[in-house]
Amino acid sequence: MSESIPEMIDAIFDISCDLVPAGYPFTLWNALIQHLPALQQEACVGVVPLRTSSSEAGMLLPKRSKLVLRLTESLAADFACLSGQSLDIGGHTLQLGSGKLRKIQAYPTLHAHLVIGVNDEVNFLEDVTEQLTELGITGKLLCGMRNTLPTPDRVIHGYSLVIHDLKPHDSLRLQYTGLGADRRFGCGIFVPYKVITDLD
Repeated sequence: MSESIPEMIDAIFDISCDLVPAGYPFTLWNALIQHLPALQQEACVGVVPLRTSSSEAGMLLPKRSKLVLRLTESLAADFACLSGQSLDIGGHTLQLGSGKLRKIQAYPTLHAHLVIGVNDEVNFLEDVTEQLTELGITGKLLCGMRNTLPTPDRVIHGYSLVIHDLKPHDSLRLQYTGLGADRRFGCGIFVPYKVITDLD
């Protein structure tokens, strides 16, 4: 693993909340940095998208939902200060339970809900291939649906993406670095595809 790429670790929290707004990633990030401002100091830190289903009222959260933060190991020592905090997510209370650290494991197939990119699937895949080449990562790409994420000052555009046939060191490297910008809003963060029920 290159010395320029910090090793990452996941901090996992039990959460209690039934519903969040459709554009929750922005307000979630702002709520998190109120309690742990050091999150802003590392551009590679991210928030894994919550597993939700859409409804007319907002995004529904299943029971036993988890909040996962992808942290540098230097920040891992501070994650516990989030345990027990109540986060205001657009008028909805997201209660954090106890947290624990989980070492990131290598999986041959990884999935990202939204990788930022151009509004053309062919050009998007070309750009992703170039980024992976720069990282020294090889794998087979499967582009999913076009996704958008509204923030107060812009709308983020991209595609969901599955990358498979990854070698172990490439899998770890991709999970550590992610692809593209705005990992704080859940963009470009890769998780094992085995926990995804479909390519959304």
